[in-house]
Amino acid sequence: MAVFWKELADDFTSRRLLILFPLVFLAAVSATYVASQGLRPTYGEEEVETIRFVFLKLFTISSGALPSFSEFIASLIPIVGIALGFDAINSEKNTGTMSRILSQPIYRDSFINGKFLAGVATIAIMLTSMMLLISALALYRLGITPSSEEVIRLISFLVVSIIYSSFWLGLAILFSIFLQRSATSALASIAIWVFFAFFMLMFASLIADWLVPITGEENNATMLMRHTEVELMVMRVSPIGLFNEAGTVLLLPEIRTLGVIPMWISVWMIDNPVSLGQSLLIVWRHLVTLIALTAVCFAIAYIKFMHEEIRST
Repeated sequence: MAVFWKELADDFTSRRLLILFPLVFLAAVSATYVASQGLRPTYGEEEVETIRFVFLKLFTISSGALPSFSEFIASLIPIVGIALGFDAINSEKNTGTMSRILSQPIYRDSFINGKFLAGVATIAIMLTSMMLLISALALYRLGITPSSEEVIRLISFLVVSIIYSSFWLGLAILFSIFLQRSATSALASIAIWVFFAFFMLMFASLIADWLVPITGEENNATMLMRHTEVELMVMRVSPIGLFNEAGTVLLLPEIRTLGVIPMWISVWMIDNPVSLGQSLLIVWRHLVTLIALTAVCFAIAYIKFMHEEIRST
């Protein structure tokens, strides 16, 4: 707990968080403000108050070149997790403070556990405060209070976002242990993020074309479905793809499936939103996979740190 509270205080007073948090917050507020402006011209002044789940639409509607709130979270939160963890261990080694800390009556696993939990708590507080402020802005702009189901869906989305950001924090700490220089660990973490964010779709298409090639003679519905299935399976290896699918299902109750039928087509199949329980059944595998990826990253970092030789300086 001593390491936890010290790291939490350092995170909230660090310059990197004082720079990143306003940027992420302004981007999220801008997306929500534009979405609230677009709701009334689209549905009308009176129709906004009668449409179902209008409060959730503030977090999913995009306008022109400005993405939605959920898309901003998927793109920018990994940067926050990487910024909090890329020098968590190697900076302590390089400055010689780790040997002094571990010479005190403190267990070695308490050191890495406290750092990881402090980073998760920092991101959780940041996301919670951000969603509360954006919800207050939405209440002021629309004058509509969310229903109980909308509140539970937003809380579920918040939990998934915290787990998603914890993966990137654990990945950054992992590179911070294996690599000696902070700049190298930061570049390695950002390289993984860039691959998943920008090149994973192309990689999934290449794998699908290799495993299920579509030629002129076999260009039928069955081959197209198999091709799409393989592409979706490869995309779900990416934590960004898992988070996007889970967040979309939680914030858009109209989506009924994540299978071969595209999500946006399933919205129009039956004009009857699914219940919260059914949405959670759809995304529980995504949630378990995100937790497993986070646990694997932190477990590898934990084992490496516990067996590492730390010399006094």
